[in-house]
Amino acid sequence: MKSARRSLDGRRAGLNECSPSCSRPLPRPSVPCTARSSARTHGERQDSRGGPHGRARRTASAARRRAGRRALPRYSLAEVFEQSRSHSGYTYDDIIVLPGEIDFGVDAVALETKVTKKIALKTPFVSSPMDTVTEANMAIAIAQHGGLGVIHYNMPVADQVAEVKKVKAYKNGFISAPVVMAPDQTIAELDDVKEKYGHFGIPITVDGKLHSKLVGIVTKRDVDFVEDREGTKISSVMSTDLVVATEPCTLSEANDVLSKNKKGKLPIVNANYELVSLISRTDLRKARDYPLSSVGADKSLLCGAAIGTRPNDRLRLKELVDAGLDVVVLDSSQGDSVFQKDMVKWIKATFPGLEVIGGNVVTRLQAKHLIEAGVDGLRVGMGVGSICTTQVVCACGRPQASAVYNVARLARQYGVPVIADGGVGNTGHIIKALMLGASCVMMGSMLAGTDESPGEYFFQDGARLKRYRGMGSLEAMKQGSDKRYFASQAKVKVAQGVSGSVIDKGPLASYIPYLRQGIQHGMQDAGVKDLPGLLLAASSGKLRVELRSPAAQKEGGVHGLHSYTVRTHQSA
Repeated sequence: MKSARRSLDGRRAGLNECSPSCSRPLPRPSVPCTARSSARTHGERQDSRGGPHGRARRTASAARRRAGRRALPRYSLAEVFEQSRSHSGYTYDDIIVLPGEIDFGVDAVALETKVTKKIALKTPFVSSPMDTVTEANMAIAIAQHGGLGVIHYNMPVADQVAEVKKVKAYKNGFISAPVVMAPDQTIAELDDVKEKYGHFGIPITVDGKLHSKLVGIVTKRDVDFVEDREGTKISSVMSTDLVVATEPCTLSEANDVLSKNKKGKLPIVNANYELVSLISRTDLRKARDYPLSSVGADKSLLCGAAIGTRPNDRLRLKELVDAGLDVVVLDSSQGDSVFQKDMVKWIKATFPGLEVIGGNVVTRLQAKHLIEAGVDGLRVGMGVGSICTTQVVCACGRPQASAVYNVARLARQYGVPVIADGGVGNTGHIIKALMLGASCVMMGSMLAGTDESPGEYFFQDGARLKRYRGMGSLEAMKQGSDKRYFASQAKVKVAQGVSGSVIDKGPLASYIPYLRQGIQHGMQDAGVKDLPGLLLAASSGKLRVELRSPAAQKEGGVHGLHSYTVRTHQSA
């Protein structure tokens, strides 16, 4: 029995050693062991693959393969995310891109991409539908720079519809909602407007409202020497000999009128002489600075808006579509739900021309379910935002680099673009998200704190700040965002986000060009000229990466200084 057991154990050991993962070939039982020993004893080196010199050739071939692998540095993305046995999830900071060969200038790098199957952008940026990030001003500004703004829905339906209408009515160079005053208001009130908005050149209508009959315009020259500012009515000083343009009016036509008449402001009126918009010489010059603008077939700026998946959100969407909405984002922290799939199918049946972005998802199975339901784009990310605590509270989510890579790998098979949502803190993170397969990045904290984000600036400890909060924070939930977390009927609200503040980042007019330029420099260092080329290099294994230790991550940032000042960019 002991002999038989030892024999069985020996056979088991042999099977383990010669398992499919073993690199040695299985022994040939037809050749006796003594014969093999004899052959080795007599120096015979022949085998079935090449005679006496076969082994030498195989050795040389293996050496060449090893040399080739050494010449190609480190790992491909597939080796890191698919073939690793560490069972680890990776974030953007865990990986670093190895440089490629540069044979082109930074200005040759193109950033055109798609945000949905049918909507193309010239800049891969999407603003997050958060109540401290995106309303009309943000949506307009980011669309002017080639991206897309998604207006949040933490507001009444009428207010969200009004925000969408502002974006769709905006024309580069045209002030679609100018400050308007009435003739019976005083110069003191005009001074207050100047203090608040920083300019004169105010159109005057009969009732002080837009879309009313234009009766005059008041400029700085008209009021400079007026002493009794409390008692003087605007009607007594305003100019009534007006130069106007009648809609429809192009920017080129407006520029000709301004140049010919040497005016600073040009009111645009309709056939009834009612004020519809205003053009200023300064804004006209600025309009030339936005060649990347994201526009639709009707030449209006593209606009997105978020909704939930509850029955009353269908009524909300109908009004948004009537306002001219281009793309709807179904906003949920966990998108793989029957509620979202039913909503996608209903939207596609009711508004077949409307593009739908679903999410959020972090696994291939989640993505597959929403793709089968009919989405035109996917948001990827769960619990990775700077103000999000979902992973801590709910123990669900995924490190963002792993999530983007895996979802994008599946979505590409169906031609569905992926938006990397969350975990982006700098241009390096954006480049890595695009390399991992994202078509665009959705930004919250990176855009919060800009002039165009909602809210007022305040000072704290000498820093100029703006409020920024997660849509899972209790403050945001009180205003309606609890629907995003399936908690609108819950007796106890469990926060999945926090409230805080972010540093002032200034206007998007200087901030977005800085982000674009940073991405272009990074892609140049990697040796790729455009986003399709970046994706091809990454998926083919040409683009190589390394995993970074905590010490390497520390080394890659600012270190070794007693103090330093962060200055990210400077306009030319």
